[in-house]
Amino acid sequence: MKTDSTTMKKQINNQIKEFLKYLEEIRGYSDLTIKSYDETLREAFLNHKESEAAKNIEIFQEDKNRIFNLMPYRIKIASLNSKTISKKLSAIRSFAKYLNDKGERVVVRADDSIKIAKTLPKPISHKIITEALLLAEPFERLIVTMFYALGVRISELASLETKDLSQGWIRVFGKGSKQRDMPLLPMLEEMLNDYLSLSKQKKFIFEKNGEKLSENSLRYIVIKVFKRVNIKVSPHQLRHSYATELLNNNAPIADVSELLGHSSMATTQIYTKLGSALKQKNYDKAHPLCGADK
Repeated sequence: MKTDSTTMKKQINNQIKEFLKYLEEIRGYSDLTIKSYDETLREAFLNHKESEAAKNIEIFQEDKNRIFNLMPYRIKIASLNSKTISKKLSAIRSFAKYLNDKGERVVVRADDSIKIAKTLPKPISHKIITEALLLAEPFERLIVTMFYALGVRISELASLETKDLSQGWIRVFGKGSKQRDMPLLPMLEEMLNDYLSLSKQKKFIFEKNGEKLSENSLRYIVIKVFKRVNIKVSPHQLRHSYATELLNNNAPIADVSELLGHSSMATTQIYTKLGSALKQKNYDKAHPLCGADK
């Protein structure tokens, strides 16, 4: 029994490694996403002491199917918030699907979805972004402007190469290595050209010691810039700001969806809901009848 358990753990460990390699090389997932998947799968399948073995996903054979019973693991993570639980379950589902696609017959049990409260993105106003940019150093200003003017993900900005630049355009590689050509504002193109003329890139636009600048470094720069105007801002909020400003100024949703690199327009529609929420808030403030019952 112990030998079988050891063999099974080795098999799962090898399959997790293969799966993570697939996510990186074939699907083009970011380092941060791969790390999250790795941590979840090892927590769920492997990283437990003997006394905690009952908290692992239960694996057994039934006819020709390999069963993943998630119930013990779900009980273990039940105290976490619903969004975290959903992400962990999604990683396990993706792993099971990968194994099935490779020819195994894996059945996942106790896999009921959980409801997550939908939250609207929180964009930063153009006024606040402008104030922060006035206080930024030239390199910081370039980083923040690229997030705001291009609406790129942090992984996309980190991966930009000098060869991706052409006059008036920049090529961005998104999730799953999907590429899209983004228009460069003249002021942003000028900032980029000035920066590149003074630096010595080997490959990536933003480098340190010959390697691309890490996502954590880019995130820290954004946080530092906005800290000067007493607000905490993430790079992803600047992406939200980009989308919201375009839609609020009547850009077609299909164009915005393409610029954001969304695979489905349904993902972009959350920003139209945000616009409706802002309109409602402004209406409540402005119309005299809104205060009649207060």
